[in-house]
Amino acid sequence: MSGKPLKFLAVMTVRNEGAFLLEWLAHHRAAGFTDFLVFSNDCQDGTDTLLDRLDEMGQLTHVRNDGPYDKGGIQFSALKQADRLEIVKQADWIMTLDVDEFVNIHVGDRTLPALIEALPEASAITLTWRLFGNNDVTRFEDRPVTRIFTQCAPEVVYWPWRAVMFKTLYRNDGIYRKLGVHRPRSPDRARLPEARWFDCEGRELDDQFKLRRLFSDYGRPNYRLAQLNHYALGAMESYLLKAERGRVNHSDDPMGMDYWVERNFNTDTDTSIHQLSPVSAPILASLMQDVPLARLHREAVKWRHAKFKALMLQDPFRALFTRLMMTPPSRPIDATSARALARYANQERRNALQATSTQD
Repeated sequence: MSGKPLKFLAVMTVRNEGAFLLEWLAHHRAAGFTDFLVFSNDCQDGTDTLLDRLDEMGQLTHVRNDGPYDKGGIQFSALKQADRLEIVKQADWIMTLDVDEFVNIHVGDRTLPALIEALPEASAITLTWRLFGNNDVTRFEDRPVTRIFTQCAPEVVYWPWRAVMFKTLYRNDGIYRKLGVHRPRSPDRARLPEARWFDCEGRELDDQFKLRRLFSDYGRPNYRLAQLNHYALGAMESYLLKAERGRVNHSDDPMGMDYWVERNFNTDTDTSIHQLSPVSAPILASLMQDVPLARLHREAVKWRHAKFKALMLQDPFRALFTRLMMTPPSRPIDATSARALARYANQERRNALQATSTQD
């Protein structure tokens, strides 16, 4: 690739994730992201202070998103702020990520420029989740998430649809004017025909992806060029903290066994992300050499241990933790069963449409 180096921007919102930030940042710098815009809100573990230090070091741009929030919630409020910032306007490519999502590229030198080179006609690329299960890990440890959790869902998943949700890496060329959680929003309808969406099998996607799709077609491979490793569960101790915090865009919607069971797949092993370690490990080591940063990281780790102990003194969280320990890994659903479930789901949708038309 020639000419001016491309700016790849990752945008993220976090709360109480200080123990995981440095690994995430080091990995994504190694993967080719050049810029990072991170919003924090209501942190008790020092995440916001850690981000301030990273901002001082020139590693990222930190914005405190302390509210008030509009009806869209915390994350959407942050993305609305991001739309107005110069760092977003100057980016060539943008991707919205969470701290438990790791871009895992399989082509070339395993960086974003290599992925773009593999799909030169793309203006948007869908990176489909690969769900990494709990690996029967009970205790939270201060070790890299990508090293601890290596068991995951099969390459081909038939159910549920959440197992094949994607995040979108898209060219910031004005066709889409607003950031979104999974995909860019607010398309310029006059320019929409210019948009060309591809998945990570190299397939060009149809027009519905340009406007509304949030998940890839299940029942077929999606990871040849790249995937998005999604460590949604972590250790059982960490899941308890996640459950107490609540869902990022639905903070009043509790997280329990339903969220766990739909993501705790451990049938396959995937260590492909480790191939970037020769690049990411030195970056992480360099970050940890900064004395204030290392101290803030250790304090965030200490906070997580203390928070877990406090939650275990409350019966609802102690009961949830017990259920996590008692529940085996989730079983993937086969193609035949998935088709039957899909028929019921589609019938419910048709019934709802008929009921609406009858009321009209």
